[in-house]
Amino acid sequence: DVQLVESGGGLVQPGESLRLSCKTSGFAFARSAMNWVRQAPGKELEWVAGINAAGVPWHADSLRGRFTISRDNMKSTLYLQLNDLKTEDTAMYFCAKDFDMTTMRGILGQGTQVTVSP
Repeated sequence: DVQLVESGGGLVQPGESLRLSCKTSGFAFARSAMNWVRQAPGKELEWVAGINAAGVPWHADSLRGRFTISRDNMKSTLYLQLNDLKTEDTAMYFCAKDFDMTTMRGILGQGTQVTVSP
């Protein structure tokens, strides 16, 4: 079975950083494109960043420069570095496999909560 287990979230102040991790199992991670998405309270799912099997990343325009996606194929783990966090970054963050940006659907983990508050 596909398993995606996110971790690394927490409560931070504006301007601080976090590194999210997504430990995966049950599929060929090294051959899979992966994504991070987030959902703020009362809002729809928002795509954050993706990375293909070759390690080429791409990020939402509004987040480029603050958020960085990466992967470690040896550890079957996906990462998201969050820098200069803002209150509007508060959301549940999910890693996603087989994510379709048109339908905004895919296989998501249970998520990790990021809360940014003064």
